[in-house]
Amino acid sequence: MSRIALKLAYVGTGYRGWQTQLDGQGLQDDLELALAKIALEPVRVVCAGRTDADVHALSQVVHFDTEAVRPLRAWVKGVNRCLAEHYEQVRRGGFGRMMVREAEVTAASFHARFSAIARTYYYVIYNDKDWHPHWIDRSGFYYRPLCLEAMKEAASHLIGRHDFSSFRAAQCQAKSPVRSVHSLTIDAHRPLILIKVKADGFLHHMIRNMVGALLAIGSGEEPPIRMRHWLKAAERSLLPPTFAAGGLYFAGANYAPDALSFPTVSGMDEIFPAGCLGERQTP
Repeated sequence: MSRIALKLAYVGTGYRGWQTQLDGQGLQDDLELALAKIALEPVRVVCAGRTDADVHALSQVVHFDTEAVRPLRAWVKGVNRCLAEHYEQVRRGGFGRMMVREAEVTAASFHARFSAIARTYYYVIYNDKDWHPHWIDRSGFYYRPLCLEAMKEAASHLIGRHDFSSFRAAQCQAKSPVRSVHSLTIDAHRPLILIKVKADGFLHHMIRNMVGALLAIGSGEEPPIRMRHWLKAAERSLLPPTFAAGGLYFAGANYAPDALSFPTVSGMDEIFPAGCLGERQTP
């Protein structure tokens, strides 16, 4: 029995999230179906971070165990061919796509979820008076002007180890609301604003609730100090609504240096080549 790790990228639009669904409309369902065709046996995968409906991934790490002996290229090119055939046959109108980017044999002790020591997400905001069709489903749209300085000041209150109950969805199943946010950066590439968050873990809808709060402050509806008050209150009902799913990207998970040979966290430059976003802009 071998343990294989894969690095995936996907557009989550139209999917019901990562986790397997009774109707087969989860990303996990499609991947396991393709892997089974290559392994010639049922395959069950475990991922680094379960993404919600319509959320994307730049670098999702999964692992699975199999008795099948295949060259690594079969777990990349072969699985991608099966995925492409599946998309063509099923013809899922409006559904995103998934591809395997890397594969390697790992130690039996490696676990895509429990071996991760930190996770990183990006949120892309399209901030202009009108949305652009190429950014629909790939960004969160906000038409009011935003003050980045106010947003950055507010974001500073979120860094550190806190009880994030105020940013937790009612259906969150995490045993504890306490998380450590290592960094939270906000950069403008007008009309895009990129928010990057790294933490030891995240609660259900945590980042989308953070974004909703940051937008209320950036638009001038609330002062930056309000973020501290919201955080201390530990009460979700006090905050603005959860922001759209389409702008959220799972960038990947960090592991011990010797766990995997391929990079497990991707930057936005992987899908937006140098110069595509333009220079960073001052507020």
